[in-house]
Amino acid sequence: MLDTTPLTAAVDQFADRLRAAPQSRLQRGAATEALALARELAAWAQRIEVPDAEPREMPDAGMFAAADQITVAGRDLALVLEDSGQLAEALTLVEKAQKRAGV
Repeated sequence: MLDTTPLTAAVDQFADRLRAAPQSRLQRGAATEALALARELAAWAQRIEVPDAEPREMPDAGMFAAADQITVAGRDLALVLEDSGQLAEALTLVEKAQKRAGV
């Protein structure tokens, strides 16, 4: 079984930083970046779980929900990842998104 603890830790850290960020930072793009990451992770998980179906897009629940959305999407993906290469790719996505978000 693949240990996905590094991925859940990375999304939890990103989410915690978003929750601690001032509203102005969220408005300047941090929340948008987090939503884009959440959508990407959720779509990836759906493609693994149901490869023949078109992934559903995660809705925009507002800037204050972005932290929760990346947490849910990251944990969902962590449950279905199949190998260490996918894990490394997911970690890279989270790290880059957090850097772009500036949190």
